[in-house]
Amino acid sequence: MNLANKITMARIGLIPLFVAALQPYPLWMTEKWEWLQYLNEYGLYWAVAIFVLASATDKLDGYVARKYNQITNLGKLLDPLADKLLVSAALILMVQQHMIPSWIAVVIIGREVMVSGIRILAAAKGVALAADNHGKIKLVLQVVGITAVLLGNYPFSYVTTLPVDLTIMIAAVAVTAYSGYMYMRNNYRELQLEW
Repeated sequence: MNLANKITMARIGLIPLFVAALQPYPLWMTEKWEWLQYLNEYGLYWAVAIFVLASATDKLDGYVARKYNQITNLGKLLDPLADKLLVSAALILMVQQHMIPSWIAVVIIGREVMVSGIRILAAAKGVALAADNHGKIKLVLQVVGITAVLLGNYPFSYVTTLPVDLTIMIAAVAVTAYSGYMYMRNNYRELQLEW
């Protein structure tokens, strides 16, 4: 396994840490284990740091793959999978903790499932599909929106009372839906899938 793919695998490995940091723990557990009480108090900040770090490695593995000519079919499949897992974990936990409405998670995760289905069909035909530019833009919006929501609209709350974090998330949903449509349309033609 090359360095770029190892970085991608490390990003996937950060997801359980993110979930553990953001997960609220019940009183009986925090009374038994003091470090869980610490996570209940400060886990959100750790979760944001882990989420931002994991998101940043997306650019790093892509840079390494291009610079050292380490672009592989495995990398083309693992890289977007890591993004999907990270974003999906964040959205599910945010719905659980009433930070965002559930329809946002349904639309974004639904798009990811559809794109994964197309990739599976492509793999069955021996074709590895990489992410397109629309997918990269929607990922940036998702990362910024998720980070802002996790931080409770910080730093925007210092300059406005508007829910900028949710506005960014809604923009991310719109771009996500559009990118899903474009991905399906473009690859339907390429693969000549029979529906």
